[in-house]
Amino acid sequence: MSLFHDASFYVSVNQFRDLPVHTGVEIAFAGRSNAGKSSVINTLARRKKLAFVSKLPGRTQQINYFRIRDNLFLVDLPGYGYAKVPFEIRRHWESLLSKYLQTQKTLVGLVLIMDIRHPLKVLDLQMLEWFSITGKPVHIILTKSDKLSRNHAESTLRQVKDRLMLHYPSVSIQLFSSMKAMGVAEANEALNKWIENIQLKRD
Repeated sequence: MSLFHDASFYVSVNQFRDLPVHTGVEIAFAGRSNAGKSSVINTLARRKKLAFVSKLPGRTQQINYFRIRDNLFLVDLPGYGYAKVPFEIRRHWESLLSKYLQTQKTLVGLVLIMDIRHPLKVLDLQMLEWFSITGKPVHIILTKSDKLSRNHAESTLRQVKDRLMLHYPSVSIQLFSSMKAMGVAEANEALNKWIENIQLKRD
């Protein structure tokens, strides 16, 4: 059963001070605009419209919380890297994202979404840099792998792993296709381990 199958919308916030106060934990999803983040969330939740999917990049402009269960939240972060977003809004997003990633104590890990055809762009590496100081785990999902041949997709996966190994050796990474629902079990297994580790620490 999917970790996210009972997900339901909880709240949207645009300021760090408005983040909900709770006693549970959060798993954050981040990615470049149009990398397929909303599609990944919907596929994992087995829902068509849990997270809004738009053909217009930059549509997610707030931090959206989804309740998984009483003590677990999926946090959908604003997409980054869309050039047509006004500078002031872009700067606000960057400030909000960096502060959230570096200081949110209830955050247990980051799922970083990348289009397999355009991985490890400058802003993707910036997200890794912001988050790496926390020592918390990162799981990278390479979306739209169905757009490449199997050999090409596997080759890209190896190349990304090799590039990350030097500075981010603890990062896990996988292929994913929302169109074919490929990689769902692997993603659930990776994220379930985070939750299990947190529960062990609390026990």
